[in-house]
Amino acid sequence: MDCNDTVTAEVCREDDIGDGELCEVMVAGYPVLLVRDKMEFSALGSRCPHYGAPLSKGVLRGHRLRCPWHGSCFNIKTGDIEEYPSLDCLPCFKVTVEDGKVFVTAKKKDLESSLRVKDMSKRCLLNRNTMLLLGGGVAALTCAETLRQEGFTGRIIMATKEKHAPYDKSKLSKEMNLKAEDIYLRKPEFLCAHGIELWTEKEAVSVDFQKQKVHFMYGSSQKYNQLLIATGGHSSFLKVPGADLQNVCHLQTPEDASKVLELASGKNLVIVGASFIGMETAAFLSDKAAAISVVEKQEFPFQKTLGPQVGGVVLKMLQSKGVKFYMKKELHELKGKDGKVAEAILASGEKLPADVVVVGIGVTPNSAFLKGTTIAKDNSGAILVDLRMQTNIPNVFAAGDVVSFPVALLNGDHSSIHHQQVAEAHGSIAAFNMLKKQKELHTVPFFWTTMLGRSIHYAGCGKGYTDTVLKGSLEEQKFLIFYLKDGLVTAAASLNCDPVVSLIAEVLYLGEKISKEEAEAYDINNICL
Repeated sequence: MDCNDTVTAEVCREDDIGDGELCEVMVAGYPVLLVRDKMEFSALGSRCPHYGAPLSKGVLRGHRLRCPWHGSCFNIKTGDIEEYPSLDCLPCFKVTVEDGKVFVTAKKKDLESSLRVKDMSKRCLLNRNTMLLLGGGVAALTCAETLRQEGFTGRIIMATKEKHAPYDKSKLSKEMNLKAEDIYLRKPEFLCAHGIELWTEKEAVSVDFQKQKVHFMYGSSQKYNQLLIATGGHSSFLKVPGADLQNVCHLQTPEDASKVLELASGKNLVIVGASFIGMETAAFLSDKAAAISVVEKQEFPFQKTLGPQVGGVVLKMLQSKGVKFYMKKELHELKGKDGKVAEAILASGEKLPADVVVVGIGVTPNSAFLKGTTIAKDNSGAILVDLRMQTNIPNVFAAGDVVSFPVALLNGDHSSIHHQQVAEAHGSIAAFNMLKKQKELHTVPFFWTTMLGRSIHYAGCGKGYTDTVLKGSLEEQKFLIFYLKDGLVTAAASLNCDPVVSLIAEVLYLGEKISKEEAEAYDINNICL
């Protein structure tokens, strides 16, 4: 069969699938997702293009189908992406019903891929408008792709200080043995084919907003018609004696991850900070390093984000693998030998052998190059934007980890949220507004952390939560935790309860309220809410 050949297959009887049901069927030996909504059938790719999750296990609300693992959301009528982190859409197939039988018609090449790249406009040299995107992460990438998808034919430049095409930064601490090319989100050839210029090792050092010009290191400059600042953040630096010793590492790039893996194998590793980076690094290296010690000011890992209950579970998981925790402790000094770190000394006087130190104590926005300008920033240096990703400077937008934005679940209060999915949503919304297509941010933050083969999923924004409701068992590592503020659920986290968090994300997205009483009555074995 030629890859362009079309096949038609009977997949089921009309009465086999009820309204609102998801069912995986086979067409020419390939799995296809069949969906019935309001008595109409849709057929789509059966796997999420992000990490391959089975969408038959997902959550359907109206026309929106949400992935059970990482919250990507698709329109069941078009297959188009509606919520990130997936960059790609789903293929859609023709469905017909005859004499109570359901048939799916599809091209073989579409069945094989289970993903679809959304159509993009081609670059037109007659269009002299330039969109300059500072940064090479997911915010800049989704902005560039959305600009093309929405018909922009002018020049798009992505300028990044990194030497790589955009890659999946979330994997740096989860799978430290991967090369940069293994985690590219888009290959350079893809960007080139769609007229997106990628300038690597090109760091912005200043911006002249009046002249609409960005100056780069080593003297070059570039004018723009619209500017996106998506420069991300960097790992905050230690402020203790010895912080500048060799083998004190920050996980910023694939090269950093490879270096830590090499240095820590068979050696003594000290991790400063029980953050997501710190805990994922500890988990990945738990069977590779000779010894791992974690130093953290709080009582539990993830305490500010996920709270002591989830933090306690993670603590026990890693302790069972030999990781030692020094909680409610502070690092006082790093001592070295021959210029390399050799020992970590705590404020309590305890001394920990340290051949390598990994620092994970927070993120600082990469906004120093804007010093002296009139762009509005908060006390941390995060750029202030509105729901259209617009800064206080005309024609200047910002997105991703470098911004503070109004969060609906915090009643519109500004906050910085460092999640891949949020950064992608920012980039897309910025693109619409750079094109004067008025569109406001409407998304529910969704993230996950993976350790020792288990994933904790989180949706919402629990900042400032005052109460929690626990369902399931922390000891059995199957649980759902609701985070509440003013008697209403603002976030949820789970382990081994898919797709419940995706369901809660969709409920919150639709603006529905979940009361404490509803949370307490919820059955984690039932995906209805």
